[in-house]
Formats: sequence, structure tokens, C-alpha cells
Amino acid sequence: MSYFEELHPEMDRYLEETASKEPEILKRLRKETFQKTTQPHMISGYLQGRLLSLISKMISPEKILEIGTFTGYAALCLAEGLQKEGKLITLDVNEDLAYLPKKYFSESEFSSQIDFKLQDAKEFLRTSTEIFDLIFIDADKENYAEYLQLVKPRMKSGSVLMIDNVLWYGKVLDEKGNKQTEQIKLVNKLVAEDADFENVILPLRDGIHLARKK
Repeated sequence: MSYFEELHPEMDRYLEETASKEPEILKRLRKETFQKTTQPHMISGYLQGRLLSLISKMISPEKILEIGTFTGYAALCLAEGLQKEGKLITLDVNEDLAYLPKKYFSESEFSSQIDFKLQDAKEFLRTSTEIFDLIFIDADKENYAEYLQLVKPRMKSGSVLMIDNVLWYGKVLDEKGNKQTEQIKLVNKLVAEDADFENVILPLRDGIHLARKK
């Protein structure tokens, strides 16, 4: 569920009806996510998934980094644009849910290209020297600003960054908010004011901050 869905669900349905079709494996994963998880709304979902796929295909990345795997839906969408020898690293710390992304990654055509790590993203970024063409952040909101600081050196000129949930159900318009809200507002401000980035917030679902490193 997103802020936009709550305001105008009929428009959301229309957008889904006029978007490219969802691959069958993603349809099954989405269904199982709603059946077996307590917070299925965390899945990227149909429209956002098609956007992630399109952007990945436009970039044709060799290396993708995803922070926050959940059940693996977004990772599979992003993998659709990988180069033939490309690699996607996706990071999460939820061991209890790991069986779901592992199951669908192994069934997918990208099984040999997806590296699913049960590892803290901050720890990974502090030790990794890899440079990524495409980065997607969709994890614990309290660490968004720190994630931004850590991923920026892992980007080259032309690399694309996407940060999810940056409208936060409209709460970014509130003068005061909790720690999650304040971190989201902060990361939006940091990206917008960083001269190294070109950026725009897309009001799709719960908002995606799209930025390109100059």
C-alpha cells in the first residue's frame, strides 16, 4: 500500500493495467509474499517493479547493488537489465525470511548472477571496493543518510542511485516526525543539495528518489 494508492486506488489500478506485464515468476513471488510474511506491503510490487526493470534495461548495468532484499522481488526486477556477465549483490539481515528470496533466485534465469548476502550493508560498504552502475536502497530508514554517504564512493560518473519510500506516505510534509521520517527528509535534502548528483523524486507508489552521479 502506498500514499498514492490510498488517495486514488482507481488510478493506481489504471496504471497497472497500462504497464508492461509482470513476469510469471514475480507474480508467484508476490502472491507468496502476501501469504507468508507479516508485512507484505514492503514488497516493491507491480508498478515499481516495472520501473526498476525499465531503468535497469536502459542502463544495462554490469554491477548492481541492492540494500534491503526482503523477499527478492525488486532484485529480480533489477536483474532483468543486467549485462550477460553482470552481477547483482543484494544485502539483508533477516535470516528468518531468507528462504524466500533464495527459493526464487534459484528458480530464476538470473540464478548465477545474483549474489544474496546475509550481511549488514554498512559493514559490506565499509570493506567493499567494488564500483556499481546501479544502486537501489530500500532498507531501514533510520540509516538512509549513512547509506548515502557510504554508497557515493562506490559510484562512478553515470552511475544511478534509487532510494525507495522517500515520500513516506506523505509524512515528509510534516514539520516534525519520528526518526524514520526525519532521516528520509534528510536524505532527500542531501541528494538535492549535492552538486555531484542530478536528481528527481518520482511520485510512484511511496516515492523513489532517482539520482545520477555526474
